[in-house]
Order: sequence, then C-alpha cells, then structure tokens
Amino acid sequence: MLVPLRIVPNPKLWAKPPHVLMTADSVGGVWTYALDLARELAGQGTRVTLAVLGPSPHPDQVAAADAVDGLELIDTGLALDWTAADAATVRRTAEALGDLAGQLGPDVVHLNSPALAADAGFEMPVVGVCHSCMASWWSAVRGGAMPEDFRWRTELLRRGYQSCDLLVAPSAAFADATAALYGVERPVVVRNGRCARKATPRRAGGGRERFVFTAGRLWDCGKNVALLDAAARRLDAPVFAAGPLESPTGHRVALDNAKALGRLDGASVAGWMARAPVFASLPLYEPFGLTVLEAAQAGCALVLSDIASFRELWDGAAIFADPTDADALAATLRRLLDDPAEAKRRGGAARRRAARYGMDRLTTGMLNVYRSVMIGRPAYPVRSEVIA
Repeated sequence: MLVPLRIVPNPKLWAKPPHVLMTADSVGGVWTYALDLARELAGQGTRVTLAVLGPSPHPDQVAAADAVDGLELIDTGLALDWTAADAATVRRTAEALGDLAGQLGPDVVHLNSPALAADAGFEMPVVGVCHSCMASWWSAVRGGAMPEDFRWRTELLRRGYQSCDLLVAPSAAFADATAALYGVERPVVVRNGRCARKATPRRAGGGRERFVFTAGRLWDCGKNVALLDAAARRLDAPVFAAGPLESPTGHRVALDNAKALGRLDGASVAGWMARAPVFASLPLYEPFGLTVLEAAQAGCALVLSDIASFRELWDGAAIFADPTDADALAATLRRLLDDPAEAKRRGGAARRRAARYGMDRLTTGMLNVYRSVMIGRPAYPVRSEVIA
C-alpha cells in the first residue's frame, strides 16, 4: 500500500501548482522528457526547479534549459541512483534532495528517480514517474536470477514506489509490469509527449536519402543495437547510429557495420531524421521510446521490435520485426529502401500517429496528477484508465 497523503490543502486554492521540484539526469531520455515537460509547465505559469543528478549536463543541454523562462536548473552533483556504487550512496542522494526540497518549499516533488522517495523525508506530496527499472530490464534482456547489484537497487526502488503518493507510467504495458514486479497499485498511465524539433533544411530539390537511421543509448544492450549492426552488413545502404557508445559506468560497445555518429545535439538529430526514409529501433526492452516518437514526428517510416509497449503505441503505424532475426530485419529495411513511395506512405502513417503523443496531452495529464495529490483526492481508483 502507498503511504497516506501528507498534505490536504483547500482545493479552491490550487488551480495548478505554483512550484514543482523535478529530478532529471543528463544521460538519456529522462532529460528530454523533463526539459520538454518543464518548458510546457513554465509556459502555463508553473515555476519549475529541475534538479539534475549524475553527470553534469552538456553545454547544449544547459543552453536549452537556460532558454526556458520560469525554469531554474540546479546541477546537484549528487549520484544517480542507477549508477551509484552502493545503497548508502543512494540514501545520501535522497537525504540531500530532501534537504533541497525543504529549502525550496515546492508544492509537489516530481521524481523521475522514484527510488529516492523512501529516504528523502519529503514534507510535500511526491509523484514518482516510472520510466524504467532494472528488474524489468533484466527480465526482458537477460532473464533468470538477478545479480546482487540489481537486487539491492530493485529493493530500494520498491521502497521508493511505496513512499510515493502517486505513480505514473508512460505506457499501459509498463504500468502492468511495474505493478506485477513491485506489488504496488497499477500506476496511472500518462503517455509521454515530445516537442517536435526543427530540422535543418534539406538541400534544394532533395528528398529523403537512402539510408537507415537510429538513435539512443547505444551502449545499453537492452537497446539491441547489435541486431541492427548485424543487419547493416546485409544492406547495400548505410545504417547511421547516433548516441553514446560508452555508458556512465565505463561499459562500451563497438559497431562493426553501422556507422557511429557519436552523441549529437537535438538539432543534429532532427536533421538526420529529416533526411532518413527509415528509422529503426529494435530494443528488447523499451517502456516508451522518445526517439521513436521524434522519428515519427519527422515522417520517417518506422521499423520497430515486436514488443508489448511498441505494439500498444504504434500498431497500425509501424512495421514490426523480430528483435532476434537479423536476416528478416535486413529484408524489411531493404524493401523500404527500395520502395521510396511505400516508405513515404509509412512515414505519413507514423506522423499521424505521433499526433496522439503531443506535449499538450502530457502536460494536461501531469497537471491533473499534481492537482490530485495536492488536494488529497485518492487517485488510485482510476488507475485502470489512461488519463492522457
């Protein structure tokens, strides 16, 4: 059971929260999610403090945050829970974050790292957003008994989930997995959104080029970039992969056939997506997939792994592939590359579906979540519903 709500203010005083303290990290999709949401909330008059955990943001990330009126960025220097060396380090991060909340006095704490909820001692309502977790990652990618390094992190997350006033997940598939793995009430589903990026203009008279594009945390074996790398050997067109090859903990992967582009800023990624006829993402594990949404907004044909979350979000708007079969994947990619008209048609379908996952719905959904915990109304009886 989740702990009781700690604050029950007069609902008439809270049309929307004046101040949200939100955590983020600069490593992957959580940064994109947090900055986009903070930008939209600030645009509606909500004050947002974004507390960054783990590695410091890159200069382009800092510049993007500085451009948002009403957003305060704090580079805390605190350890990120999923890269921390031990449980004591995570507890120290939680305690320091609790102290920060006590100093700032926000009306809601939005944790994109819910493991921190148990030991922070927050005196205001806490919303935990379930972006991913090691237990579900291990189940999908490795299987079998988890190693000790995963078990203690999973137990911390379980305690964190139980300490949040309300949990949110970006897809129904991941909400179901979270409830089953951690024994908590099923999280409210508020699907992610994305601010469409402005692409660099294509060359005069030029259409889509002939290549396949992918992007993400390439070092994460759950992203399964090895399959796309193997398929690239079977194609007569290049496969370009944007994203870091080395993790924050030093784990590194190599690409033998796909062409690694390294970490790119948002404008550069948008430029590649504007030129690519096909975007491929073949993860074994993906609770939502913001880069897929970006590619769909850019009008790329989508070739995605046949997993529950992608089926939920993109069925009827993407081609699904077996994430273990490089030959079949190469055949699918080749067919689209050889038929630009079909790729364009598929890209149009992806763009239309992407309109369902806009920032307006994400922002409205999260404001409803904030209001719910701030006025003390129990939200869990409606957990079976997708509210955005």
